[in-house]
Amino acid sequence: MPKPKIPQIAVEDVPIIDTDRLLVEFADEQKGIEWMCFDTEFIGERRYYTLLCLIQVATEHGFYFIDPLRIKQLDPFLDLIEDPAILKITHAGENDYRLLHQLFGVLPVNLFDAQVAAGFVGYKYPISFGKLVEAELGVRLAKGYAVTDWERRPMSPKALKYALNDVLYLPGLWKNLSRKLEKYGRLDWVSQELSLWEQSEYYDRDPNREALKSNMIGNLRRKEQLFLLRLYRWRDQEAERRNHSREMVLPGKYIGHIVRGMGAGRDALLNNRRLPAKTMGRFVETFSKIYNQPETEADLEILSQVRGRQEEEDPKRELLTEMLHLIIRYRCLEGDMAHSIVLSRSILKKLKLDADYEDPSLTDGGWRAEFLGSEVISWLNNRDSLKLAFEKGRVELRMV
Repeated sequence: MPKPKIPQIAVEDVPIIDTDRLLVEFADEQKGIEWMCFDTEFIGERRYYTLLCLIQVATEHGFYFIDPLRIKQLDPFLDLIEDPAILKITHAGENDYRLLHQLFGVLPVNLFDAQVAAGFVGYKYPISFGKLVEAELGVRLAKGYAVTDWERRPMSPKALKYALNDVLYLPGLWKNLSRKLEKYGRLDWVSQELSLWEQSEYYDRDPNREALKSNMIGNLRRKEQLFLLRLYRWRDQEAERRNHSREMVLPGKYIGHIVRGMGAGRDALLNNRRLPAKTMGRFVETFSKIYNQPETEADLEILSQVRGRQEEEDPKRELLTEMLHLIIRYRCLEGDMAHSIVLSRSILKKLKLDADYEDPSLTDGGWRAEFLGSEVISWLNNRDSLKLAFEKGRVELRMV
């Protein structure tokens, strides 16, 4: 396969769009385009709301830097993201779309993601941008500016060169991977998978997720579970109010000590040598109030998820589900497909723990059923009805 020609462009020749007027002119220039590559640079440390610092764009008309720190109104660019006539091309674009949705309520449409697409043509998923560029385009990218102060102005030429590379090679990746997907007949599969990114529900965040994922919650009494749930919720609300990171409000390493010590009273927290006296002195009354709040129906509904997690694991279901996972991995190896896209570890864990869990992606009619076959999908969705039989030198998987 011939390698796409990589455009030779000096970073100083890339226009920096840093006023509202220039952004409107940029958007007017893009009328009628069929595709747009983009990437973002942002800072998430020490703040609740991630700070969008730079947007790199490539279209049929050239390359651009957009400076969202200088521009008051980003709507002309955001309108392009929501334009169904324009194919948006990214690599690992999920976080970019998540950020745009969080900050501006934007929902993307008509997507192509090189990292996801690569998983459908035999690459491991997820694959880094550098490795994919080298494998597909024969270019080895320099490292060194992945972590930089993107808020700093003016931006250094080296930082801008690093940022430009993130879109410079995307058109070539799109063309190469699209040809391979057409050969496999999987272009529609990628579109199906990326359609999830076009739904607002995909970006919803469960405010109780941290507490429910905590390793300690299953070993606590109900009152302590409620306190843990509320403590995480308070930390999140306080972080949002102050626009600080959650760790700045209350480091996670202290939460276990606070939850286990609160039952002994406020003095126990104030005298706990493992907890910082300044933090406890500031918040101990708040923690005590949270701890003593009466339970609500809403709280108990959330804790019902914990009771489900506490159920004893079924060793038979766990082994059979793991065996199905190995069958799927073998099928993926033969079919040049990344197994972690077909069946992620998070879904596998849910299938092992919950006999009633059915993932929406594992249904007849979707691309997974087409790839795996309806029989494998049926095995996954009826795993508690499976039996492994050993007869006359054969091993059979039966539905009972």
